[in-house]
Amino acid sequence: MNDLLELWQRHRDAGWPTFADPNQGELMTLDTVISGCVTYYLDSAEGLDRQRIVMLEECLADLNGLLPDLTDEAAAYFERARTLACLLLDAPSRR
Repeated sequence: MNDLLELWQRHRDAGWPTFADPNQGELMTLDTVISGCVTYYLDSAEGLDRQRIVMLEECLADLNGLLPDLTDEAAAYFERARTLACLLLDAPSRR
């Protein structure tokens, strides 16, 4: 849990990376969904529901396909988002 909290704080403190990419809109959506799932998990007494788990799995698959084409600041930013998604998927349920 501490790893998730620390990484989430770093991700929130990081500014949106400056980059030009034809997939920037999709990347923004992926970041928004992953961030929303982190917030839900941290605020929920129960953890992630099945719907959010499926969304995270889909986001992770999409992000894995887009990461190899990113460079520098954008790659670091979205690698952190990817790690957040992985930590959430491995996190225990709070039920």
